[in-house]
Amino acid sequence: MAVSLGLFSAFSTGETASFAKSAPFPSVKFPSPFAVQHANVRTVRIVTLATASKPVAAEPKKREPRGIMKPRRVSPEMQAFLGGMSEIPRTQALKLIWAHIKANNLQDPQNKKVIICDEKLKTIFDGKERVGFLEIAGLISPHFLK
Repeated sequence: MAVSLGLFSAFSTGETASFAKSAPFPSVKFPSPFAVQHANVRTVRIVTLATASKPVAAEPKKREPRGIMKPRRVSPEMQAFLGGMSEIPRTQALKLIWAHIKANNLQDPQNKKVIICDEKLKTIFDGKERVGFLEIAGLISPHFLK
């Protein structure tokens, strides 16, 4: 932007801008169509300030959680797994399930995508012995009541 303003001011005063360091022939001044024929012409820059149309609120309003972030009631089996919590968001439930899996080293050593279920996990995963990690979200869905 500074270059364009400099070029405009050079054109408006009738001067030529030299982009080369040394020219093989003397520079020639051409009259600019924008040139003003007054001797004391100065470039004026106008600064404008934008004002906010709405006053800024003192504290932003927190909106209610929606979707998977909204706490939902859970089934008695899920309550037993979670330690008695009657409402929890799906995201928090998945975090707690993965914390249990990691704490008890329940991932298959050859294939980390497969979880070997212990007795506690079997209660919420329909009694399955092995569960793929992509199946977990589908298996816990029935435990979240509407």
